[in-house]
Amino acid sequence: MSRSAVRRKCWHVSDGGLQRQCRALLHLSGVLPAAGLRLRGESVRVEEPVAQGSPHCDQTSVHQRPDCLGTFSVMAVDVAATHGFQGPSLLMLMGVQLEGIFAAACLPLLLTMVLFFGPLIQLVMDYPWDFIDGVKVFLDPQFWVQCLADMRWMRNQVVAPLTEELVFRACMLPMLVPCTGLSRAIVTCPLFFGVAHFHHVIELLKFRQGTVAGIFVSAVFQFSYTAVFGAYTAFIFIRTGHLIGPVLCHSFCNYMGFPAIGAALDHPQKLTIFFFYLLGVVLFFLLLFPMTDPVFYGNLAICHLTRPDSSTSVCT
Repeated sequence: MSRSAVRRKCWHVSDGGLQRQCRALLHLSGVLPAAGLRLRGESVRVEEPVAQGSPHCDQTSVHQRPDCLGTFSVMAVDVAATHGFQGPSLLMLMGVQLEGIFAAACLPLLLTMVLFFGPLIQLVMDYPWDFIDGVKVFLDPQFWVQCLADMRWMRNQVVAPLTEELVFRACMLPMLVPCTGLSRAIVTCPLFFGVAHFHHVIELLKFRQGTVAGIFVSAVFQFSYTAVFGAYTAFIFIRTGHLIGPVLCHSFCNYMGFPAIGAALDHPQKLTIFFFYLLGVVLFFLLLFPMTDPVFYGNLAICHLTRPDSSTSVCT
């Protein structure tokens, strides 16, 4: 069946949600060469060759509707190759794969800890226990039982990192990259992530927790650093091809919070602390590309969604 015939069938689907899914699958079929697409068990084969470059991104190509399996999983696509070519699967596009998973779990987290070198040193200096006691607590099963029973801990360290990275990285980036390219997707995706945190402003205004001006300044500040963090995790997601790295980095940053620079200024050993702050930032930028080198992580499925002749320096 030709792609134009499939497109006509899409327009005749009565259910609006299925019609949007069908049209989205058509867009994906134009991005992945000679792909066989399966929508809810019904196979649709795209036989015509795809021209060099990504197709034009029209307004219908990125419309999805939420489902019980998540924003992007509504596209129940099995990307099966024809002529012996195996394209990336949906799970791989969403960063769920086993190849290189150990490196994807460890290296981005270590890189993020390097950035927080100063705050970590500050935390160690102010911590009442020594290192051995801290390791004993960390290895104590009762400690983890208490954490898992704490709903606030579960929200901040597990639920929020997993769901936010799933939606804003694993689901949104594969839909943005064909339209914007890799670099622009890294910049665009965090804007949605930052806006999604504006509900805190509504809560503060509703319960009158501060002045309007103070709440506005707080909202701008929160939007700024969440957008920067979102760009960083989007970069990690594309460079590694894995979802686990952004999730662990998100959980770690939620635990650390924004660096307590004010407390560092008043610290009796502030010169030492600020030396490690500066050292951490310098090492972070020096190690950013080496520690996220795609050679460690296997197949970067999302890089297949960009046009072949465009600049793919993020993927190399």
